[in-house]
Amino acid sequence: MTNRFLALAAASAALATASPTASSQLTVGGYGEAVYSYNFYSDAWNRYKNPQNFRGDHHSRVDLPHVVIYLGYDFGHGWSMGTEIEFEHGGTEAAVEMEDDEGGEYESEIERGGEVALEQFWLQKSFCPAFNIRAGHMVVPVGATNRAHEPLNFFGVYRPAGDNTIIPCTWHETGLSLWGRAGAWRYEAMVVPGLDSDRFGRDEWVKSGAGSPYEFKIANALAGVLRVDNYSVPGLRMGLSGYVGNTFSNTLSHPNENWDDVRGTLAIGAFDFDYKGHGFIARGGVIYGHLTDADRITAYNKKMRNDSPSPKTNVASDAISVGVEAGYDIMRHIHTSRPMPLYVFGRYDYYDPMLRTSGGVLRYDWTGRHRIAAGVNFFPIRQIVIKGEYSIGLIKSPYNNEPAISLGVAYAGFFSTKK
Repeated sequence: MTNRFLALAAASAALATASPTASSQLTVGGYGEAVYSYNFYSDAWNRYKNPQNFRGDHHSRVDLPHVVIYLGYDFGHGWSMGTEIEFEHGGTEAAVEMEDDEGGEYESEIERGGEVALEQFWLQKSFCPAFNIRAGHMVVPVGATNRAHEPLNFFGVYRPAGDNTIIPCTWHETGLSLWGRAGAWRYEAMVVPGLDSDRFGRDEWVKSGAGSPYEFKIANALAGVLRVDNYSVPGLRMGLSGYVGNTFSNTLSHPNENWDDVRGTLAIGAFDFDYKGHGFIARGGVIYGHLTDADRITAYNKKMRNDSPSPKTNVASDAISVGVEAGYDIMRHIHTSRPMPLYVFGRYDYYDPMLRTSGGVLRYDWTGRHRIAAGVNFFPIRQIVIKGEYSIGLIKSPYNNEPAISLGVAYAGFFSTKK
C-alpha cells in the first residue's frame, strides 16, 4: 500500500502541469490480518518476577491485529487526499445490559478491548515529482516497519517484534511533510508534535508516547523527522531515517520549578534495506534511540496519580532493535498457469527497550531478547498471503524462553479504482 500512496502522489504531481480537464480518481483499498498462535509459555502478568513458577505453562490466542480501510481521491491540478481508518484487534465494542442480580440496574460494559483509529488523513499539493507538500495526519516513516507496515511487506505472522516494541508502530502524527523523488533518491522531511514522556515505560520504551489518551494531542514541543532512500542498485533500496524532539514538556501535568531543567530530548536513528531479485527477498534494519533525563522522567512518572495513563515504571536512556529476514521462492522453477510464490524464510531479531539506564535506574534483564523464526509465506494470488512460522524468544537465565507456533492469513490490495 505504501507504493500505492507514492503512485497516487506521483500522479498528482503530473496533474499539476496537466490541463484543467484531467480526470479525477477515487481509490478504495485496505489490508487486514487474521492470526492464531500457540505459545509454549505463560501469559501471567508476573511471569518474569517468579519464572520458576511458570515453567511448562502454555496458552493460545486468535487475533485480528490490523484491519484497515483506505480512501484516496485525486482532485486534479496537483491536489489529492488520503485517509486510513484502522481497526486494531477487532475494534472496540460496548453493550448495555440489565443486571438481574443487581436489582435490574442498567450497566455499560466493554465487550471488546481493541482500538479504532484514524491512522492517516492528509491533503497534498504536488508541484512536481521532486517537490510535494502534505499536511494532516500521516505515518512517521522512522525505521523499516513504519515505512512499509502492510502484511505483504514482512514474512512473519506478526510485525517485526523489535520495531514494534521500542518505538510507535504504526507511528502516525499530525503535522507537515515535504517529500519528493529525484532520480534514484527519495526524501521526506516532517515537523510533528513531540512524544509524551508520561507514557514512556519499561516494557516498550517510548512506544506509547505517540498519539494521545486525551481528546487532543499535546504540542508544547515539536519534533523533526527526516528520511532518505536510495534506489541506485536494481532491486535494492537502502534508507536512513531519524527523529529528534523534546518530550517532557509534552505532558498534560504541570511540573513545578524543580523540573525546569528537564528536557527529555529523544533522538532516534535508523538504517533499513530491502532487496528483491533472483527469487530472493531480503529485508532488515537497525534502530537505536537515546533519551536524555531518563532517570528524572522515571522519578516524575512514578509520582503521578494512580489513575493517570502513565505506566509509572522505569524508563531507559537507550534502546535498540536489530532485525534481518530472508526468503527464497521455491516455486520459481515450477511452471504454473500463474505465479504462486512460496517463500521459505528465516528471521533474526535482537531488541531491548532497556538497553541502558542512567542515574541508578534499575535495569531488568528480561526486557532484552534474541528472537529466531522460520516459516513459509504462500501467495495464491498477488494480494493474499498465507503465513506459518515457528519462533522462539531467547531470554537470559533464569527467565523462561518463549517458543510459539503461529499461523496467519492476510491481504493488501485495492477493491476498486474509478476514473
